[in-house]
Amino acid sequence: MDNAIYYRKAHKGTQRENKGKIKTLNCFPLRTFAVKGFVLLSAFLSVTAQAAPDVQKIYAEHCASCHGADRLGGIGPALLPENLERLRRPEAVKTITQGRAASQMAGFGDKLGKEEIEALAGLIYSKLPQMPVWGENEIITSHIQHVPAGSLPDKPVFGADPLNLFVVVELGDHHATILDGDRLEPIHRFATRFALHGGPKFSPDGRFVYFASRDGWVSKFDIYNLKTVAEVRAGINTRNLAVSGDGKTVLVGNYLPHSLVLLDAEDLALLKVIPAKGQDGKSSRVSAVYQAEPRGSFVAALKDTREVWEIAYGEKDFPVRRIPVDDFLDDFFFDQSYKHLIGTARDSHKGQVIDLDTGKKLAQLDLPGMPHLGSGITWDYQGRPVMAT
Repeated sequence: MDNAIYYRKAHKGTQRENKGKIKTLNCFPLRTFAVKGFVLLSAFLSVTAQAAPDVQKIYAEHCASCHGADRLGGIGPALLPENLERLRRPEAVKTITQGRAASQMAGFGDKLGKEEIEALAGLIYSKLPQMPVWGENEIITSHIQHVPAGSLPDKPVFGADPLNLFVVVELGDHHATILDGDRLEPIHRFATRFALHGGPKFSPDGRFVYFASRDGWVSKFDIYNLKTVAEVRAGINTRNLAVSGDGKTVLVGNYLPHSLVLLDAEDLALLKVIPAKGQDGKSSRVSAVYQAEPRGSFVAALKDTREVWEIAYGEKDFPVRRIPVDDFLDDFFFDQSYKHLIGTARDSHKGQVIDLDTGKKLAQLDLPGMPHLGSGITWDYQGRPVMAT
């Protein structure tokens, strides 16, 4: 008998009956039980692991078509912890389950179980193994000049009134149509980049239209000649763009990376990248960018820090003026004088009126429901300014 400890199991019978029969007892080494126990435990853990939701498969089936296979965004925003700071995890679970009002985000509570939804929430709050970089070098490398600037005729190739046209964005199949505003008939239909967002923006003379796609591509289209003349990828996940009042500069606001990108409107060459960081050094997505022609500036709202930026497009190096605000701004618009900015956060039910000259908050408005202030308007009513959205 070796040095191992043994366990003895007696046959049936009394102690007296078994006396002297010790040699007939079954002897099992404890290490045998240890091995069997390990095998059983391994099998149990294997079954448990197999029962856990395959979160990558679930994401690929239900989420990737809108948010990108790599979670960097598509029709929907990027799903990364850097972009979800304002959305707490319980709210993320609720959004996955019930959907998001006034958006394309559908609920999956009828398709996925609780554990699967929890697993998805865990995935989107996990960091990528390596965060993609999209800076000056990447933007410059992506630049495409389809047609040399100034080489096309400066008269329309069609007979319709060039100042009475519609640009219809067909989001479902990623096309756009130039429509005759008098006869409401198509003039030209063309393919666009994936998932345009933020609305087309026009040059002051109406000849060129600029598009931004969710995946960061900016395109310049010559309406007179019905051709895309230049493109550049300004970001990975883009919010929208604005064209300066003098028609010389394009500003692009990004969700990913957290940046503002200034482009030459002539050929979309890169002018400057401005990291979107608050005065406290906190990095932020860009909620929206618009041009304020009477002020000679762009105005941008930061989504994750309470600041509005005014950028003078006529000054060298595009200096940034920071305006602190009381609450986050998810969107905003101007009154007719462009002196006042009216903005709100998506779920705040309150609007802020900011005097852009002084940088001070003038009023707080009750805004029931879920206003989309990018489409707001102001006018005078009974001697005082009012707004609607």
